[in-house]
Amino acid sequence: MAMTEIDELGPVDYLVVEFPPGVSHFTGEMAAELAKLVDAGTIRILDLLVMAKGADGEIEGMEIEDLEQVDELRKAEADLAEILAVEDVANLAAAMEPGTTAGVLVWENTWAAPFASAARRSGGQVIANGRIPTQALLAALEADEMTEGG
Repeated sequence: MAMTEIDELGPVDYLVVEFPPGVSHFTGEMAAELAKLVDAGTIRILDLLVMAKGADGEIEGMEIEDLEQVDELRKAEADLAEILAVEDVANLAAAMEPGTTAGVLVWENTWAAPFASAARRSGGQVIANGRIPTQALLAALEADEMTEGG
């Protein structure tokens, strides 16, 4: 990436979705949803990887073109920055259960780039960020409902 692009970069996130053994259904539905986000300018895909962890712990990486029904992502694949290093992949793979398949997505939140750039130009810097897992949010809401109702 050129320095100008880095100066205009929005916040970057990643997501790892693991599928249990025998349940790696890459039907194209996820690819279609990602393509909609890219086409709308909401995100820019920086890296995309699918990996399988054998029962013996061996990791096999798969290219997008090896997967069926992901035509929507083929055009985005040409623009990938491929920012995941070998040690990143090893760390992600260590969290996987044997026999599973996982999709790894790294994206820029392009919708937030103008704000992030303005903050940097103003001398600010991000010192913390995070994400609340949906399951944790749902559990908290459910606990609140039980407390209010009980």
